[in-house]
Order: sequence, then C-alpha cells, then structure tokens
Amino acid sequence: MSNRILVLYGSYRSDRMGIRLANFVIDRLRGRGEEVEFIDAKAIGLPMLDRMYKEYPKGSAPEALEKLAGQIRGADGFVFVTGEYNWGIQPGLKNLTDHFLEEWFWRPAAIVSYSAGRLSGARAATAWHGTLSEMGMVVVSSTIGVGPIAQTLSDTGEPVGDGGKALERAFPRFADDLSWWIEAAKAQRSRKAPPY
Repeated sequence: MSNRILVLYGSYRSDRMGIRLANFVIDRLRGRGEEVEFIDAKAIGLPMLDRMYKEYPKGSAPEALEKLAGQIRGADGFVFVTGEYNWGIQPGLKNLTDHFLEEWFWRPAAIVSYSAGRLSGARAATAWHGTLSEMGMVVVSSTIGVGPIAQTLSDTGEPVGDGGKALERAFPRFADDLSWWIEAAKAQRSRKAPPY
C-alpha cells in the first residue's frame, strides 16, 4: 500500500536550482510506489503570514489556504526540499509552513537540503530540524544534502558526476527511513487518539 507524501519546496528565485532536487525526490519516491504530491510555495503564493489557517472562522479561509490545509491533513508524511540562504532557512518555504500548525501533527518529515557550494545546505537542514519538531512533526534521522547542486543534478533532475552517484546511493536509505516512520505513525494514529 502506498503512502501519501507531500514534497514541499520553497524557492522564489527566478533561476531555481533546487527544483532539480525536488524533481529527483518526486521521481524516486514515485518509483518506489508512493503517492507523491508537489507543493510549490512560489506557485501557491501565500501572503506573508498575518493570520494562520486556524485563526480564520470556519469556512472563511482563503481558497489556497483551505486547499493546502486539506492536502497537509491528508498526507502520511512530508519531505521538505530546502535551500540555504545566508546560513538560514528559505523564507518562502518557512512562510508557507508557518500558516499551519495542528495540520502537521503526528506525521514524519524528512529534510533534503542543497546549496551552490560544498556544504549542501547543512545549516538550513539543521535549522529546519528544530522548526519542524516544534510544529509537531517527527523529523527522521536520515537527511540528504546536495552541493554543489549544479554539478550533482542536470536541469531535468537526473544525477550527474560523482555527486549524482553519491545521491543515488544515499536515497534508498533515506526513503526507507521515511517509510518506516510513516508506517509507525499511521499505526499509532489508528490505535490511539492524539493526546490533544
């Protein structure tokens, strides 16, 4: 039985390199039989956070928020594909994530980071770990870091060079870890109501 996984991506830049990594993740997860949906923060275009989804009276949230809330609630797990901006988190993805809270609860999240340099977005991944944990997600221990991204993935998201080979070797364990936590969380939710 396949799992429903949302792949969330947050770059707003005109020359988005991270889309290569998002496409790679989507392709490989689908190749494993997972049901994958792509959530592109730029395409959704939420305004800067003023009011969270839960702060709107029932039925009055903007359509984009209402749809996204349903997608998040219906997911079994999440993959956050994040670039590193000045040692930190991409603002577009953070803004999208902050519009919700309870919708994220009791599901696993995995982090895939990238950068133009050799550190592969590791500092953004570290920052995301605490943020996603605080928002009620279980962050899986396996992560993937890609950098330099232009030398690891082609413009269509296909692995190239030694970096691409390393990415291909790392992905199965990453996906297995995410799948294990998804199954564990589904089993727990099916037998016991959440504590609040």
